[in-house]
Amino acid sequence: MTSTYDFIVVGGGPSGCAIASTLAKSPKKPTILLLEAGGKNDNHNFRVDGQRWTTFFNQEMNWGYKTTPQEHCGNREIDLPGGRGLGGGSAVNFAGYSVGCRDDYDEWARIVGDDDFRWERMQTRFKNLESFNGEPPSGIDKKYAAPKATDHGTSGPLKVGYAKECVEDLTEMLDCFEQAGFPLNSDHNSGNPIGMSVAISSCQNGVRSTAADLITPAPDNLTVIVNSLVQRVIIENKKAIGVESNGKKYFASKKVILCAGALNSPRILMHSGIGPASQLTEYKIPITHANEAVGQNMRDHLCVPIVHSRKEPGSSSASFYGSTQAMDAAMEQWKKDGTGPWAIHGSQAGIGFFKMANIAETKEFQDLPAEEQRFILLDTVPHYEVVTHFPAHWFDPTLPTLNYHGIVTWYFNAQSRGEITLQSSDPDVPLKFDSKFLTAPFDRRVAIESLRAVLRFTEHESYAKNTVAMLSGPKSDSDEDIMEHWSQKVISSLHMTGTARMGKPGDSNVVVDNNFRVIGIEGLCVADLSAVPVLPSAHVQAAAYVTGITCAEKLVKEFGLE
Repeated sequence: MTSTYDFIVVGGGPSGCAIASTLAKSPKKPTILLLEAGGKNDNHNFRVDGQRWTTFFNQEMNWGYKTTPQEHCGNREIDLPGGRGLGGGSAVNFAGYSVGCRDDYDEWARIVGDDDFRWERMQTRFKNLESFNGEPPSGIDKKYAAPKATDHGTSGPLKVGYAKECVEDLTEMLDCFEQAGFPLNSDHNSGNPIGMSVAISSCQNGVRSTAADLITPAPDNLTVIVNSLVQRVIIENKKAIGVESNGKKYFASKKVILCAGALNSPRILMHSGIGPASQLTEYKIPITHANEAVGQNMRDHLCVPIVHSRKEPGSSSASFYGSTQAMDAAMEQWKKDGTGPWAIHGSQAGIGFFKMANIAETKEFQDLPAEEQRFILLDTVPHYEVVTHFPAHWFDPTLPTLNYHGIVTWYFNAQSRGEITLQSSDPDVPLKFDSKFLTAPFDRRVAIESLRAVLRFTEHESYAKNTVAMLSGPKSDSDEDIMEHWSQKVISSLHMTGTARMGKPGDSNVVVDNNFRVIGIEGLCVADLSAVPVLPSAHVQAAAYVTGITCAEKLVKEFGLE
């Protein structure tokens, strides 16, 4: 079976769907083939807003990858969840929708020497992508959520916003943070995320929105084929002309675009003979183009929860989660109209992005390269994140009570660089993932200080007055005990980036140029989070979408599809 299209897009996650949709809608209507390794993911019951925390447990929708044993994480193999099937990560993530800070994108533009990546242009793409419901949850004052219309779009295919209702203590929790000295921010998606906000998510009216919504219904010039794992790119005379998938060949007259994600796009590159020469030689893969950067530079956001039992009566979430009958009845109501308890519990959280006042005084910061120091101190760049109302019982069923409150802490600007490498000549075998979590001294310092800041928040009278006991957290606020908690409870956030890094031709550690073109190979692009040269200070699905849109816009110009 052979077929020829103008463009072949590999991967149906946020980047791939954004590219396929944008190209297909361009005025000259090129023919597009979108190949997705997983299934359709079209069971509407996996779109429940309040169950966003557990969707990734579905093995058919998750690649189920793990790291190699991590030295600074108790030598444990850490889960690296990844979305499989249409929607990709957007179908299985926790649905946090944060665009990051304007300085992230200006830094991206600086690194690659291309103003197309500056914040002003990226924000326009975000606005065109989203259909934003800016109405805060019922009972939430404009003090806590007051997004400006000029910072958002209302007619895009991706539905984002706030829940219609939220648990009773959301405002109380935001007040606790403010009273403890954490400033409020009425919109974390304005380009400046600093402060405590009502979280925006990729859900609306009780229903998760995924990347599949960008291609549903598919236009006539877009062909979508699922259950089609791509093994390699077909390359002749240093030019990509198609792909192989499960014994079938598909050909592209213009471009092949890899959007398989930071853990899978390098697999396809390597099995196409593009990658580190020593690895290709070891596994007897003919070298098409040697590039030592393929699979290097992997960065991720790590997070860790702390959990406290709370005085009765607490949130009604405890009684809801404690009743199978209540949850089943709520599911039936949700199936009817997307309303009810499953559109409330687990559907709305507080989110905060903060700086550390003394970060520049630490030895670990002072040991960083000057450019890294400069970036970390820019106005809108946060150093850590917190999320409230984490449903910890789904991750730790040993909790002795459901009347608890969970807070998750992320640290940002990771300096650790992991690598993913071949471990088989079989292209269906995953790569080996050594994330090297917490290996950089700066990462450990920020992990310690960020969690220490959250511990101090929980000791503030505004929060502590309703606390009974700590159920999960460090034994003390010493460096050693905080790091021990990180090592035992650390969670990867599905935010892997950088494994086919973008940069200027001639720079070290670069796989693609500023137009997403694989250096050394004609007709081949990589346009997903693996290409992104910064680790956005955000929940990176938004960055994945805008990566795809940016690539598609460049292709429209390159081939005169306007």
